[in-house]
Amino acid sequence: MTNTILTVKNLTKKYGRNIVFENISLNVNEGDTIVIIGPSGTGKSTLLRCINLLTKPDAGQIWLDEQEITAKDTDEDQVRQHIGMVFQNFLLFNHLTALENVKLGLLRVKKLDKDAAEAKAMQELERVGLSDRANHYPGQLSGGQQQRVAIARALAMDPRVMLFDEPTSALDPELIGEVLEVMRNLALSGMTMLVVTHEMGFAREVADRIVFMEKGSIVEEGSPDELFYRPKFERTREFLWKITELYGKKEKEA
Repeated sequence: MTNTILTVKNLTKKYGRNIVFENISLNVNEGDTIVIIGPSGTGKSTLLRCINLLTKPDAGQIWLDEQEITAKDTDEDQVRQHIGMVFQNFLLFNHLTALENVKLGLLRVKKLDKDAAEAKAMQELERVGLSDRANHYPGQLSGGQQQRVAIARALAMDPRVMLFDEPTSALDPELIGEVLEVMRNLALSGMTMLVVTHEMGFAREVADRIVFMEKGSIVEEGSPDELFYRPKFERTREFLWKITELYGKKEKEA
């Protein structure tokens, strides 16, 4: 029996008269990797920010397990411990080492003692293949390594769900593969993930379900085979053909 871990129901977000998305509904089962694709400006990143409570939706509800996290009395900081987020631009503290960046939330939010925080942070750095870079500062790391530190930082909080907002878009092509490999391993380990990306090879290989958004709506969703080989809508077919043409060469290089 599948366990629904995250439910988005009739979610709407507007900025003035501009409707970013309207009446978006989505169910995410525990252990699933959902890849969200679509043209730029269609609300994909804003949807992730709403799920993480960084942006307040104008209407609709979001549930994490049995808790409605969009309720007025929600402790947002508590919720964010359970929903990790990785951004395009790593957002590391440049004056802290990789280890210190990962430790910070464990000390300040989880309130672990120094030794426990250090052990947990090292464990997560090892998980992303960076235990040998623990004492390096962000300026001494490649973009791919910095993004892996950001992933380790999110994982250190033991989240129920991980959100990835175009995690490879700020990277040089040759550095993309190392980040996608970490994400593949997370998916294989059973982590529940929502991923906004243009990396179609990753979507085909790793996604349990692909969601195609355009103009603030979900146009189509289904398995990778369904969307890539048997899409219901011509617009889905057209978008996937164009995006594969644009990004296909870059994926091969990575």
